Amino acid sequence: MTATSVDGVTAAAARIAPHIRHTPLLRAEVDGRPVVLKLEHLQRTGSFKLRGALNVLLSGPRPRRVITASGGNHGIGVATAAAILGLPATVYVPSTAPESKARRIEAAGAELVRTGDRYADAAAAAHEAATVPGTRYVEAYDDPVVIDGQGTLAAEIIREAPEIDSIAVAVGGGGLAAGVALGGGGRLTVAVEPEGCCCLHRALEAGHPVDAEAASVASSALGAGRVGEAPFAVLSSRPVHSVLVSEEEIIAARDRLWDEYRLAVEPAAAVPFAAWLAGRIPGDQPCIVLCGANAPWTP
Repeated sequence: MTATSVDGVTAAAARIAPHIRHTPLLRAEVDGRPVVLKLEHLQRTGSFKLRGALNVLLSGPRPRRVITASGGNHGIGVATAAAILGLPATVYVPSTAPESKARRIEAAGAELVRTGDRYADAAAAAHEAATVPGTRYVEAYDDPVVIDGQGTLAAEIIREAPEIDSIAVAVGGGGLAAGVALGGGGRLTVAVEPEGCCCLHRALEAGHPVDAEAASVASSALGAGRVGEAPFAVLSSRPVHSVLVSEEEIIAARDRLWDEYRLAVEPAAAVPFAAWLAGRIPGDQPCIVLCGANAPWTP
């Protein structure tokens, strides 16, 4: 794998620009405090995952087929990226994958294969299938090329709002947070996780990636169980502030985004906003990334 870098983020931005949306910023004031929201849930596919998937498929030789494993959002991103480039794709998901996300994977044109009860089961089956010559396996987060693609989100933020001094994101396997650390122009990365689903927090405590439980209302998007080696290498070498939030805070934050701004996001996307509402995000002018909107949702 090539190393992640700021130059890699810059190259990724140029590479994927024709195919993604430059998602907007919303400058708001809540409880008398200013905040900037990055509306990445308005991205094509309903999450940031398209960025990394496109960067992978537009880098290197063109594959004959694309394969990945996913709990949902990544699979939608890969399926859509493959469709954009005219490539056949297969996405392996566990039986626990939300039906709403499974439908979107198939709607994007990919073959959907359900296998096992855990993401690890789906990933094992997908990796085995990807041994066929001409197949490209797209990692969900543990790949420098994926990380560079996700970093384009932060590059957009600081280009449009250079006054931002911290960027808060939800963390699953760490790909988005690592991309923000690279593409954020030196701004503090605030990595926010549910209390019951916090593999990066545990890894930072231990000094290396470790297995962690994944029990949260947001676990379909954030339940990696173990932070990736490549993201951890980035996040452990740059300024990162780790924050945890409760289940109650996540749901309250999701509901408040709807009540005040009519922003319908999935629980994972509300995680960093929950931390901001609780006063746990450092910085005088923070940006909160709302990363996705693909889970079943009712106000």
